Amino acid sequence: MFEPVKIAPSILSADFMNLGRDIALIEEAGAGYVHVDVMDGHFVPNLTMGVPIVKQLKKATSLPLDVHLMIDNPLEQLPWFLDAGADLVTVHAEVLDADGLARAVASIHAAGAKAAVSLKPRTAPGVLAPVISDVDMVLVMSVEPGFSGQSYIEGSEDKVARVAALARSVGASPLVQVDGGIGEATAPLVAGAGADVLVCGNAVFAAEDPARALAEVAAAAEEARLAALAARKEA
Repeated sequence: MFEPVKIAPSILSADFMNLGRDIALIEEAGAGYVHVDVMDGHFVPNLTMGVPIVKQLKKATSLPLDVHLMIDNPLEQLPWFLDAGADLVTVHAEVLDADGLARAVASIHAAGAKAAVSLKPRTAPGVLAPVISDVDMVLVMSVEPGFSGQSYIEGSEDKVARVAALARSVGASPLVQVDGGIGEATAPLVAGAGADVLVCGNAVFAAEDPARALAEVAAAAEEARLAALAARKEA
């Protein structure tokens, strides 16, 4: 949990007519992951990319593919995305009971990938209790999932802190990822609360200089997290 903050640019905000160019850009700029938002039009009111895109991305980059499944039936579709080359797969707690979450995490690990569980803004961290010791990452949504370009929900950093505290309470250390409205102004809030991976869409791809924007978000986040760690040591 104490590695430098990593940025996972969301290609939902990239230029799909020049996707290869944009992927190369973020890779050269030091991104930690390529974040792939998969939406089914049911769990969230939007349709985005699927298996064919993941397959092509796997050929185009050496960065880990961070595939976020915003779908109703992850247990059925997990094999598709794992076979396509996803390195890390996130399922939503809202569509699976405790047994389903455990099965999803086990299936992802059996395929050699890393497993994550995501929480919508109104979902309490307590639902993670059955799997918090088994997941590699928890994704805290700081907007309602479904569309890019939304504004950060004020107070989301408190939920990040609660997730981090839950993990510590059982001796677990999953990465904590945050997605939604993250940019140079909001990154320090969540990083200071314990976030390790920040999903950025428009903050990177809509910037005049995406590489510089990525670096500035990462620097602001890392400064805040180091300050928070220092404060905890002094307390």
